[in-house]
Amino acid sequence: ATHLIMLDGSTSGNEPGLSALQNRVSEPADETPSSRFLQAEQELNALLRGLTFGGPVRYIYNPLEYAWDTHRCYVEKYCQPGKTVLFLGMNPGPFGMAQTGVPFGEVKSVVDWLKISGEVGRPAEEHPKRRILGLGCTQSEVSGARFWGFFRKLCGEPEQFFRHCFVHNLCPLIFMSASGKNLTPPELPAAEREKLLSLCDAALCKVVEALDVSMVIGVGKVAEQRARRALSAAGVVNVRVEGVMHPSPRNPLANKGWEEVAKAKLADLGVLRLLSSS
Repeated sequence: ATHLIMLDGSTSGNEPGLSALQNRVSEPADETPSSRFLQAEQELNALLRGLTFGGPVRYIYNPLEYAWDTHRCYVEKYCQPGKTVLFLGMNPGPFGMAQTGVPFGEVKSVVDWLKISGEVGRPAEEHPKRRILGLGCTQSEVSGARFWGFFRKLCGEPEQFFRHCFVHNLCPLIFMSASGKNLTPPELPAAEREKLLSLCDAALCKVVEALDVSMVIGVGKVAEQRARRALSAAGVVNVRVEGVMHPSPRNPLANKGWEEVAKAKLADLGVLRLLSSS
């Protein structure tokens, strides 16, 4: 049998169109980047609740719902005016953002370096092997530990990193099979994947507009390609899209020395000088 999951637990309702997100009335001029950013995310959440997914998807978690408290802490603390660069991941990892509400959110980095606090709830339906333990989760996410650990070494204090940069995920949902296996958006059936990512693409354009960045750096090829496609389709021509290797342990090249590769790439892009303490 095919499992269909409504993110809000309901079983009916019309599937939302893109227009609700794309035709949003312009925000008042006095709104802050963080409030506009959170507004775009809440609007995306509302649209995502209307999607259904069949096999192989059995469980869907949205940390922008059950971990909204910690996520909002992250955004309000670090999403300030003056950003130049947006680092863009694909979607949450099971021991990263799924637990903390923060992109690449390995728990130790989130608590010890980013100093994020707050309550983390639980999704309506959990896989027994993929429980949400929030900031009390003891399992480290390698990608997140590498990502934030690299910038901690480079910048010293998080304020140095966030002076010019911010980090966001294209898609807020994490998908799992019946066995608990993590399914990335590229692994979803094509029709469901495109419905999902078209909504996420439109939301990304709103986020880029809210932050007023001049460069998006996709972390991994998929995020880079998706950002390029989304901004191009929306006619956004004043934002440069680049990419950096993903720090995932599933990437053999990343296991041979991700930090050196990332450092060289960021130097080429002119981003490294923004990050180094003067």
